[in-house]
Amino acid sequence: MRRVSLAAALLLLTSCSRPSLTDLLVNGTWVDLTYPFDSTTVYWPTAQPFHLTVVSARRMPGGWYYAANNFTAAEHGGTHLDAPVHFVEKKRSADQIPLSQLIAPAVVIDVSHQADSSADYRVHQSDITAWEAAHGDIPPGTIVLFRTGWGKRWPDRMRYLGTTKIGTAGVAELHFPGLDLDAARALARRRVGAVGIDTPSIDYGQSTTFQVHRRLFASNMPAFENVANLDQLPATGAFVVALPMKIKGGSGGPLRIVALLP
Repeated sequence: MRRVSLAAALLLLTSCSRPSLTDLLVNGTWVDLTYPFDSTTVYWPTAQPFHLTVVSARRMPGGWYYAANNFTAAEHGGTHLDAPVHFVEKKRSADQIPLSQLIAPAVVIDVSHQADSSADYRVHQSDITAWEAAHGDIPPGTIVLFRTGWGKRWPDRMRYLGTTKIGTAGVAELHFPGLDLDAARALARRRVGAVGIDTPSIDYGQSTTFQVHRRLFASNMPAFENVANLDQLPATGAFVVALPMKIKGGSGGPLRIVALLP
């Protein structure tokens, strides 16, 4: 897969107005695309949810205050990264994904109108080509974010997942939008850097074969799931920084993702 350097990505982002990098970083608008991790964070029905154990939150005998916690959680839940090895053996793990795929210009493809009509909507290749007809071809290395409007349902598990059940019974009742296989193939042909979505999975809720995961991850293309605040980003012009917990050998992990708007 072609790699896009951070310098080249910044050059692409600033090619119109050409502010200095310092001006861009200081005067641009930062948008947080990450949900907090707490007891309400949405996880897959079969996954261990986030749990915080307070170790200390008190003033010490010496007079200073000391806070420390332990946390436990599955790799996949809340705003998180799916590494390619999550579904394709011997592909990149969380610690092996190049920064050029996590830090890059981004585009937002809005399919919220289509998703309003069906909780099981799957993004089609035609949604991508229609976006390109309006905004131009998606360059290689771009982070492509799909806005379904599902973010307005967070963290209501019933509205967001389609069920409040846990375990395999919950998995059978999942209903939320994702991508279809032809859309995944179209993204792979464009050699995009990463794909993100504001739902629990890049495959739609009723998927049992996870073909989108398998197709994209076969190309070593990571995914970002449960991305927040996509309604605050324009169709073009954002620059995304998506840095996951660097778990050695990890199939994914908690993700802090932000966008810079010039």
